[in-house]
Amino acid sequence: MHILVSNDDGYLAQGLNTLVKHLKTIARVTVVAPQFDRSGASNSLTLDRPLLPETSDNGFIAINGTPTDCVHIAISALLADDPPDIIISGINRGPNMGDDILYSGTVAAATEGRFLGLPAIAVSLDGFEGKHFDSAAKVVLKVIQQLENKPLANDTILNINVPDIDYADIKSFQATRLGKRHKAEPAVEAIDPRNRKVYWLGPIGEEADAGQGTDFFAIKHNQVSITPIKIDLTNYQMLESVEQWLINI
Repeated sequence: MHILVSNDDGYLAQGLNTLVKHLKTIARVTVVAPQFDRSGASNSLTLDRPLLPETSDNGFIAINGTPTDCVHIAISALLADDPPDIIISGINRGPNMGDDILYSGTVAAATEGRFLGLPAIAVSLDGFEGKHFDSAAKVVLKVIQQLENKPLANDTILNINVPDIDYADIKSFQATRLGKRHKAEPAVEAIDPRNRKVYWLGPIGEEADAGQGTDFFAIKHNQVSITPIKIDLTNYQMLESVEQWLINI
């Protein structure tokens, strides 16, 4: 198996390097990842300047762009003659649950892989201290083994969140839905050295929908959360209502 690995924390991130170490025990691995931390980049593409892939001493390819840039260039150009079988994005330092996935560069890298025809996994560790990346890597190996035996639908991306605990302490693997957060806290105003008013984005909102069955609930109970997601934002339940609403326009 040939696995393409990317992330949004950058090619030097501990989570990515831990993931690659474990994946190399079962597969051939190519890494194409951002040169710098691009957390929160979502599905953005760089369209105003050329992108430069550079191979580092450890063989990883670093690109001065977003996670989506990296996966797009990897699949459409760098690996065009040697395509990967699957794209895995991560391991992210910190969770990507609920509304987070709308902003997540980790999930975006997986999404781009899915757009370009590959099975895709995004994996995050629920802990910004990042104590147990090995646990998340072991989860990924289990999931890959299951995908080989029982492939999922072609439009499905697996968004995996793993509690930041020893692997032996993980209670179970749970299929979950996305929870929801309250709106973000207000932006924080400050004054820069040139006496200009600037703003820091406020902290993300607290959990609003975190009941049983959600990704939030699973993580709180030391379970691995595996959420199948797809990128089709159509509100099908509203189509008929909108058709009626448009009649007199």
